[in-house]
Amino acid sequence: MHVGLGLYRASLTDDNLRFARQAGATHIVAHLVDYFGGRDPSLGRGGTDGWGVTAGTALWSEEELQDLVAMVRRHGLEVAAIENFDPAHWHDVLLDGPERARQLDDLKLLIRRVGRAGIPCIGYNFSIAGVWGWHRGPFARGGAMSVGFRLQPALIETPIPSGMVWNMRYDPAAGEGAQPPVGEAELWDRLTVFLEAVLPVAEEEGVALALHPDDPPADTLRRAARLVNHPDKYDRLLAINPSPANRLELCLGSVQEMPGGDIYDMVERHARAGRIGYIHFRNVRGKVPEYHEAFVDDGDIDMPRIVRILSDCGYDGVLVPDHTPEMTCHAPWHAGMAFALGYMRGLVQAVGT
Repeated sequence: MHVGLGLYRASLTDDNLRFARQAGATHIVAHLVDYFGGRDPSLGRGGTDGWGVTAGTALWSEEELQDLVAMVRRHGLEVAAIENFDPAHWHDVLLDGPERARQLDDLKLLIRRVGRAGIPCIGYNFSIAGVWGWHRGPFARGGAMSVGFRLQPALIETPIPSGMVWNMRYDPAAGEGAQPPVGEAELWDRLTVFLEAVLPVAEEEGVALALHPDDPPADTLRRAARLVNHPDKYDRLLAINPSPANRLELCLGSVQEMPGGDIYDMVERHARAGRIGYIHFRNVRGKVPEYHEAFVDDGDIDMPRIVRILSDCGYDGVLVPDHTPEMTCHAPWHAGMAFALGYMRGLVQAVGT
């Protein structure tokens, strides 16, 4: 079992990789999507980030991915996964739009490039609304800043603007209007089309495709159904295609937020079956319709029990902390992550894996 750190695109720097290694991480989960840059996708390939990948709509090249792997390895780390496709690369796959066939071909090419760069996993979230509706506040221990969620009618009924998925605008010329509502059956049909198209390529290239559950796990958000918003729905995902490349990006916090189910039984079943791509090691208090994120040692999940289950099942994958509460100091993000990584290393060492 390995402890890793997730880094967003702008955080993939030498300093943060040194921090990860110093805090005891051995692996990196890299987010290449520019979630926060406010870029205009119509601009195409723009300026370069520190590690060499260019912003814009072009697919990440094999050379750029190899450069990322090389940069991470210079710090004694490995790239465990790429997390999330860019909406510019697959919005019509999510929306069943006119460019779906071409975008599926692009995703196949991208998966081949990821595999040839030596990266073993791609995490993805098959969602129209994405992560939306959180609010920030001093919700964690000692008044630490964290995020919370309270389901309200406005979060269900607020439409998604035309030209947008996952809170990111893929078509700045879309004009006024909104995305049409999407039902649960339709969303599962779209996921099935995606998996049947790309899983053979992923299996051939040795790349796992790991689905993140919905966060927030409401039934509907912004008039769009949610996909995996109950623990049992991961079974439905795996039933679509038996390929060993069809796996879970298991976010413990998201699963705990869901109504019903037993998180310990669920983790054991999927770990024993070898279907977990990697794990977001996150703790929360409460469930839908209201919850907030907590320090990793201070939520409703018995995290030592989770690690013992994973060890007993022979899980040899990566655990990464996921947007931890911020600590009151000059480097709130780094302090929160260092606390989480130290706690996780202690749990892993305690079970001897």
